[in-house]
Amino acid sequence: MEKKNKFIYSILIISTIFVIDRISKLYVLSLAGNSSSLDIFVTKYFNIYLIWNEGIAFGLLAFDQSSTYTIITGLIIIVSIVVLILIINANDIRFYFYSLVFGGAVSNLFDRFYYSAVPDFIDLHINKNHWFIFNVADIFITIGVICLILVELIFNKHLEDEKNN
Repeated sequence: MEKKNKFIYSILIISTIFVIDRISKLYVLSLAGNSSSLDIFVTKYFNIYLIWNEGIAFGLLAFDQSSTYTIITGLIIIVSIVVLILIINANDIRFYFYSLVFGGAVSNLFDRFYYSAVPDFIDLHINKNHWFIFNVADIFITIGVICLILVELIFNKHLEDEKNN
């Protein structure tokens, strides 16, 4: 892939994810108004339930200590830089999946600096069994990671098949 096109595609993917995530978060925050909480029943499987996540994806490693928050933010920045390097070095389909991960990470990092927490609001559940509450950026990160895993499994299988033939 030509460097110029690669740069343009990456900027488009990352910017699109950032804008979609920002719009969804701003909309939910506008629904909450001056309150920092929101609980809207949408269907029997989906609610909009606003929480402020100070941990990593899906609220994992959330602590009340500001030093822990700072360490986690630093680790997220380091991982984001690594993903950016992977985007720059990727010359195959993984480029797109790394861009998905990076776009979601940048949007959530924006929230960590702007709000000192990430607003999560998508609550999927079956009866009283709730999944972690997440946001649109988390969806893109998850899709990117799942696709990267599948590519590695398929790519490694392809290499094994070539090696055995």
